[in-house]
Amino acid sequence: MLDRFFGISDAHSTVHREIRAGMTTFLTMAYILFLNPSILGQAISLPNGDAGPQLLTATALAAAFGSLVMGLAARRPYALAPGMGLNAYFAFSVVLGMGIPWQTALGAVFLSGLAFIVISFSGLRHLLIAAIPKSLKLAISAGIGAFLAMIGFVNAKLVTDHPVTLVSMGDWMKPETLIAMAGLILVAALLVLSVRGALFLAIVGTSVLAIATGAPVFDGASFGGFTQGLLHLPAWPSDLFLAMDLAGALEMGALSICFTFLIVDFFDTTGTLVALSHKAGFAADLDKPAGPTSKTMRFAFGTDALATCFGALFGTSSTTTYIESAAGIEEGGKTGLTAVTVALLFLASLFLWPLASAVPAAATAPALIAIGAMMFFNVTHIEWKDPAESLPALLTILGMPMTYSITNGITLGLVSYSLIHLFTGRAARVPILCHFLSGLLLARMLWLGAA
Repeated sequence: MLDRFFGISDAHSTVHREIRAGMTTFLTMAYILFLNPSILGQAISLPNGDAGPQLLTATALAAAFGSLVMGLAARRPYALAPGMGLNAYFAFSVVLGMGIPWQTALGAVFLSGLAFIVISFSGLRHLLIAAIPKSLKLAISAGIGAFLAMIGFVNAKLVTDHPVTLVSMGDWMKPETLIAMAGLILVAALLVLSVRGALFLAIVGTSVLAIATGAPVFDGASFGGFTQGLLHLPAWPSDLFLAMDLAGALEMGALSICFTFLIVDFFDTTGTLVALSHKAGFAADLDKPAGPTSKTMRFAFGTDALATCFGALFGTSSTTTYIESAAGIEEGGKTGLTAVTVALLFLASLFLWPLASAVPAAATAPALIAIGAMMFFNVTHIEWKDPAESLPALLTILGMPMTYSITNGITLGLVSYSLIHLFTGRAARVPILCHFLSGLLLARMLWLGAA
């Protein structure tokens, strides 16, 4: 039955190989179970205490739903989970930076998912892909990487604020910094050695080090033990489920937030799906390298959009396709059974949520820095010799960590790109839609503030 439904034999694979590939993919992306609650938990405060357990449940459910739909509908070996970068934007830019209530931010995530659904099943998908210059697509990815690395530096206490120089070196003898530096060396070594699940294993290893040494990195204290045991019934996200504020998200000031969620999620998904399709040998899924338009890709994009809406209902930021799916593909995963296996493993993880209490911010900081490095490699494909391309790209990349806002980085990049081409007589080379998006972002900056 599995063979017929997923076309396993037709894909020259086996059930055993598909399941093994799914286990490999899960191991490489399981870090999100700890990292997403760690990031969102800094912005989401609940009346009944720590939001971590509920956020872990929301993370696992969103990942399980997205991966399951991808496996059953698109029947491709691509796994989904709440996206890195978008969760940082949600927590640090929108909620903590702009002062937007987290309920309103969840409403913005849900609305961006609805817009993504419309784009996924219409011709708008190709128009948007074509409208954003290649250099800025690459710069957005690299800028988010720099932003994540910056958050990692802050969480590790490697840098601190300074009244004159804005930032300065932190006290590297603090327990948080020493533990984080050890974790950074560990994750680097595992990545160099091509160890499967390097990020996950580094988070676990660094947490074990923090516990074993008694370092006061758990909210200023040593680890207090598993008071509720290792296995426990899932912590239902009762304070997060349906807590989103759609009315607040529809206000003028919040619409730009929806736009940013949509743009970042859309292009992140586009790049990931195109890369995974080529790696898995599904280049036929792509009618054009820059614009996937086949039926399979419509289902894949639609799954990403549906998962974003589903995740917002349960209290997490945008859900997206993970490039870590390449690990499972490398293991031989070729069908949707790989993604379904990932979904089942995320569901199983719901009963292990007490483990999250043993993961301090100092253990997730190295993973953030490592992910930032992985995303930053895109700068190598930017045309640095052309100022019309390089300057907007640089503004995009530096704008995100320097202003602690993904929106501001995208705004600086798009607006400068349009203006440079306008004042050099090359405006006709830029798609009209790109100029239109730049105008919207400029209007937001001028009249709504650049927070």
